[in-house]
Amino acid sequence: MVTNRLALFWLAVAVWAQPGPPRIGTIEFFGAARVSQAKLREALHVKEGDPLPRSKGELEEALEAVGGVVRANVEAQCCEDGKAVLYIGIEERGGPRMELRDPPAAELSAPEAVHEAYQQYLEAVSRAPGASEDLRQGHAVSSDIRTGLAQERFIGLADLHEAELRKVLREAAGEDERAMAATVLGYTPRKRAAVADLQYAMQDPSGEVRRNAMRSLAAIYVFGAEDAELDIRVQPTWFVEMLHSIEWRDRQQAARALSILTDKREEKLLQLLRERALRPLIEMASWKNLEHALPAYLVLGRAIGTEEKPLLEAWALGKRDGVLQRARKALR
Repeated sequence: MVTNRLALFWLAVAVWAQPGPPRIGTIEFFGAARVSQAKLREALHVKEGDPLPRSKGELEEALEAVGGVVRANVEAQCCEDGKAVLYIGIEERGGPRMELRDPPAAELSAPEAVHEAYQQYLEAVSRAPGASEDLRQGHAVSSDIRTGLAQERFIGLADLHEAELRKVLREAAGEDERAMAATVLGYTPRKRAAVADLQYAMQDPSGEVRRNAMRSLAAIYVFGAEDAELDIRVQPTWFVEMLHSIEWRDRQQAARALSILTDKREEKLLQLLRERALRPLIEMASWKNLEHALPAYLVLGRAIGTEEKPLLEAWALGKRDGVLQRARKALR
C-alpha cells in the first residue's frame, strides 16, 4: 500500500492558469503487460475530460484492488492542449520491479552553508523551470543566470564538504537531506570518486534522491566521455532497471539519462537494453505527449539498431510507428 494516501496531485507547473481543477486530457498506463487496460480503466472511475481528482491515493487504492496488481502509482503532468496527462504505473504480480534499499536512519544534516545554497538554487529553478543545461563540465550549468550562479556555489561547497555530503547521502534519515546531497555532491571536482556514492543513491527509497543522483551521474558521464584518461565509469545497469519503476518521473529521468549514455552506441549497453528494457521503452516511446516520448524513442531506436539520421527524420516527420513496429517484432 502506498503511504500518505491523501496527498494531492503535483503538477509540473508553478501555477495552473485555468480557474478550477484541471481536466484530464490523456490517461497513459505503463507496466501492465498481463492486466488489461479495460479492467484498470473500469477501476479508475475517471476518464479523459473529467476534472483531476483531489486525491491520488484513492485512485491508487482502487487500482491495487484489481486482480494481479501489486502496486500502483498515479502522477499528473501538465500539459497537453491545456489539460493534464495522467500517468499510471502498474506493478504486476510476478512482473519486473525495482529493488530499493531500506530507509537509512542516522540523524545527519548537511552543513548550513549547503542548505542555504541549495535553497537559493531551488528558488531560482522555480522561476526558470524550462532553462537548458550544459553538462560538459561534469555538472549542470543552467542557461538561466540566477540558477547558474546558485550552481556555481555548489562547486566550492562540494569540494569543502565532500566527506560530509557522501555520508549524508548514504546514511541520513531525512529524504530532503539525501536529495540535496545527491545534487551538490555532483559538483565535486573529484568526479570519479563521487560515482560510487551516486550509483548507490539510485536505489534510495526516495524518488527525489534517485532522480537527483541520475542527473548528477549523467553530467559526470558526459564529462568522462570527453576524456578517456579520466577513467570515469558510470555503470548503466540501474538506469536500465529504473525503466521498470512505477513512478513516471523515475522512468522519464532514466530515459533522459540513457539518451545521453547511448549516444556513442556502445554495444554492451544496447544489448542490455534489448534484454531488459524493450517493453518499457516501447510503452514510453508510444506516449501521446511528444516531449515525454522523445527520450525513450531515441533510446529504443538505438537499441534496435536504427541509424541516427533516419531515426531523427522519422521523428521529425511524425512517423515513429516504423521504429515502434520493429521494436515490437524484436520483443517477440
